[in-house]
Amino acid sequence: MRAEWCCVMASVLVGCGGDGREPLTIYSPHDRALLTTMERAFETEHPAIDLRFLDMGSQEVLDRLRFEKPNPVADVWFGGPTTLFDRGIREGVITPYRPEWAPAVDTNGIAPGEFYWPVYRTPAVIAFNTALVAADRAPRDWDDVLAPAWRDQVLIRDPVASGTMRAIWGYMIIRGMGATRDTAPGMRWLRKLDGQTRTYALNPAILDQKLARGEGSVTLWDLPDILIAQAKGMPFGYNFPSSGTVVINDAIALVQGSDHLIAARLFIDFAGSRHAQLLAASGHWRLPARRDLALDSVPEWVADVERRMITARMDWTLLAAEGANWMRYWDQRVRGTGKAP
Repeated sequence: MRAEWCCVMASVLVGCGGDGREPLTIYSPHDRALLTTMERAFETEHPAIDLRFLDMGSQEVLDRLRFEKPNPVADVWFGGPTTLFDRGIREGVITPYRPEWAPAVDTNGIAPGEFYWPVYRTPAVIAFNTALVAADRAPRDWDDVLAPAWRDQVLIRDPVASGTMRAIWGYMIIRGMGATRDTAPGMRWLRKLDGQTRTYALNPAILDQKLARGEGSVTLWDLPDILIAQAKGMPFGYNFPSSGTVVINDAIALVQGSDHLIAARLFIDFAGSRHAQLLAASGHWRLPARRDLALDSVPEWVADVERRMITARMDWTLLAAEGANWMRYWDQRVRGTGKAP
């Protein structure tokens, strides 16, 4: 019965292929505008393939792939932090593939065994409402957010559900460890931030709305979402933390058990191609993972990021191994404890 149900779901998700094209199913947390651009450009290059996206949260992608493992529906996992893809390796839901553009990306975003590859880089920034905070007053480094001026002014995307926030939380914990490997200093920092926090937003749309309405004036969030909001007219500015920016490698992988291996590999090759990287950068504020794009060939905002951003050192392997435990402790023992009685 379960196999029959999965087959029915597969038909619903990817269609019956009635137009003669080969169906290809992609699970992705990326926004629909980017996915639509990728779909149109890919199908133009490969008209015999019918590309279908299902957009969902990064954690939900992993959950679905795990549930569907006996009868896979998806062919490609497109988007999400490498820490989740590392869990995908352990769960056995992705399989190795080396794309054509492999030599063009940094090795620190590539999985051991070549299970996944970085497509975009997602910097974490300190963002603020420009109608409430002058640029020269805005926090310029992580510790600045703990200053008295920002008490009850910080808005935070709920870290339990967010890969971006889990990366920031992990960085704060790892930063405080030193040689002792003690998580206590990092948790103390996060408790102080909890004391500054007005609310934890359930999703990025709510976070944008609250910041735009002035329900808080400062947040920690990812650069692409802030730039998208700016393009929509929201009064947002941002600073790269002066001591170093957490830069998340946003990955892609071939799903284990895909029924459309050739088409899936073609899409992975496409996603990291120069053409697709520049499409994503020009219209959708995605920072390319390719490091062989000349600065005079990319949009000005990309060139500006490359000039100004300092990338923080980060132990992604440690975060992948311990991040779930750290988040559980934070959620149970730190959240809601930062404000003085």
